[in-house]
Amino acid sequence: MNLLIINGPNLNLLGKREPSIYGSQTFEEYFESLKAAYPQVNLHYFQSNHEGALIDKIHEVGFTFEGIIINAGAYTHTSIAIADAIGAITTPVIEVHISNIHAREAFRHHSYLGAKCVGSIVGLGLKGYRLAVEYFVG
Repeated sequence: MNLLIINGPNLNLLGKREPSIYGSQTFEEYFESLKAAYPQVNLHYFQSNHEGALIDKIHEVGFTFEGIIINAGAYTHTSIAIADAIGAITTPVIEVHISNIHAREAFRHHSYLGAKCVGSIVGLGLKGYRLAVEYFVG
């Protein structure tokens, strides 16, 4: 089983960025623990601060992988293009947010991606990624 985790803008700063919201662990450290917990899964990881690169990656694996887990960061609230890319592929996608986007600024309450995804996990910290993997291996 091939699963891809995609992280969008500013998520390369996890572990440094606003630790009160996002914690102090880097995503790379967390990703290694996920790979160890699911040795039967081919877990892949991609991060970019650029919208087009995220769309290109969705197109690249969106017809061959068994699942995509995406945290599009701020693009969640602005990118119709990423939503359209998710809607155009056959691979199921789960949206993940480390923080509870509904408890933050009002502009973060709306997700363009959510309606194109099989589900959304918000506010559970990095554990949200593990729960998304569980959905796919379940």
